[in-house]
Amino acid sequence: MSNVESLVSDWLPLPDVAEMLEVSITKVHGLLDERALVAIRRGERNIRSIPALFVQDGHVVDSLKGTIAVLSDAGYNDEELIIWLFTADESLRGRPIDALREGRKTEIRRRAQSLAW
Repeated sequence: MSNVESLVSDWLPLPDVAEMLEVSITKVHGLLDERALVAIRRGERNIRSIPALFVQDGHVVDSLKGTIAVLSDAGYNDEELIIWLFTADESLRGRPIDALREGRKTEIRRRAQSLAW
């Protein structure tokens, strides 16, 4: 099991993401192209999937796109970025993804920006 698989327990294949967001699969591909979401290939069938926690109340987590941009600018690839978001940090009292879901984006972005230095 890869590190990302051990950190993220619930995954959504892209058709399920489209259903949850009530959009077409084409729109989900657009969200990936815009870097509002990131997906990795996983499982036996090598299906592109996103962590389920990237969706909240029928929407993509509000502050995810900007955080993805900051981490990408710091040189993180999609898998590394997911690992960073799902790795517990004692100083945060949880994981960065949990803080984003709670609306604490400023703190997370500041930490992500520091990774580039």
